[in-house]
Amino acid sequence: MSEKPNIEVLNLGDELLNGIRLNGHLTYIGSAFAERGLHITRASQLPDDLQIIKRSLELAWESADIIIITGGLGPTSDDKTRDAVSEFLNLRLNFSTEIEAEILNMFARRNRVMTDNNLRQCYVLEGAEVLKNPNGTAPGQYFTQDDKHLFLLPGPSNELHPMFENHVLPRLEELGLVAPEEKFVQIRTTGLGESMLEQKVMPILSAYPGIGIGYCAHLGLVDLRLSKGTTHLMRSQIEDIAATCRDELGEDFVCYGEQSIAEVVYQQLRATDRSFSTAESCTGGLLSNAFTDVPGASKTFAGSVVCYNNDAKIQMLDVPEEMIQQHGAVSRECAIAMVTGAAERFGTDFALSITGFAGPTGGTDRDPVGTIYIGYYSPSGVWSRKEVFVGDRNSIKTRAVHAALDLMRRKIYQHRIDDFVASEFGS
Repeated sequence: MSEKPNIEVLNLGDELLNGIRLNGHLTYIGSAFAERGLHITRASQLPDDLQIIKRSLELAWESADIIIITGGLGPTSDDKTRDAVSEFLNLRLNFSTEIEAEILNMFARRNRVMTDNNLRQCYVLEGAEVLKNPNGTAPGQYFTQDDKHLFLLPGPSNELHPMFENHVLPRLEELGLVAPEEKFVQIRTTGLGESMLEQKVMPILSAYPGIGIGYCAHLGLVDLRLSKGTTHLMRSQIEDIAATCRDELGEDFVCYGEQSIAEVVYQQLRATDRSFSTAESCTGGLLSNAFTDVPGASKTFAGSVVCYNNDAKIQMLDVPEEMIQQHGAVSRECAIAMVTGAAERFGTDFALSITGFAGPTGGTDRDPVGTIYIGYYSPSGVWSRKEVFVGDRNSIKTRAVHAALDLMRRKIYQHRIDDFVASEFGS
């Protein structure tokens, strides 16, 4: 086997090819391997067709050291992974009474009647190891032969992800095929494009010829990944270099790793035991959803008011009707009134509000479609910011949520700097 194993991923499912579902499995698996210094050699999206799966597995078997197949392990007639692997390897599928008992117990716990087709999930490839699936009825399987390592994983993400983390990576670590720790340090930034980020960090990184540098842009975020590349740098040295980059980036630095801006804001609030609320119009609850996606958010988040029409703004947030008549519901004044109303209604230390034109209709000559006003309430005062985004309705709403959370993150960051300066040097 080569120093770095060849990895092939086969993602099964008609829904991946007809546009019903995006292939998030490939993104997840590729990212998980990249963190350990490995890269997928080849990946394929396949329909639920027995012969196509067999042909693709044959190609993978010729060149790959690690083969991961996702999907096709369920109870229905379109789940063909087990049969395809069995026929290709010319190995029997054996019925497991242990799996049968586990499936029966799962249905009993859920007070559901098990249909007979669920027993298709009890068949295990001869010589394979069963990988337990605590979140579903279809177990995974691991099979090795001729220095090939084959993993069969179920399709649902809530089943695949924990199984990959609890079965696949630990097994490959035991075999010495993946490193036990991340092979790069990731810096997450916002407010900068890729080109500007490179301009800021290259004076630092140019002192280390051969260092591995990678950029990855997301919606409103850009990640910088640093690895040893062709150098002999230790991880601790890479971490020191990343810290120097962090200092250079200032408040454009969000975090190390994969945290969302909502997670960072949550940590900022928890560190000072402060409370938070929101008021939303055009984003329709996306802002509060982003925050409540963070585990433990209830420790800081009090609640939200989604006030889509003007009457709701007036009745639920005490926005003056005269203000809306004079300045409009999409205005700096309305954003400030909304955020103040949210903070007062929920009695919170901090609050955010969003009002705007998400499109595709609406807008004015002064405030065209894509115009968003953000209100920010804090113990230090109330602010508003105007943003204009380009894109479809969903992307404008997503960017508005991102901008609101980032405004709050930066304000809290700046307050802390000001407090530090005042305490160290006097106000």
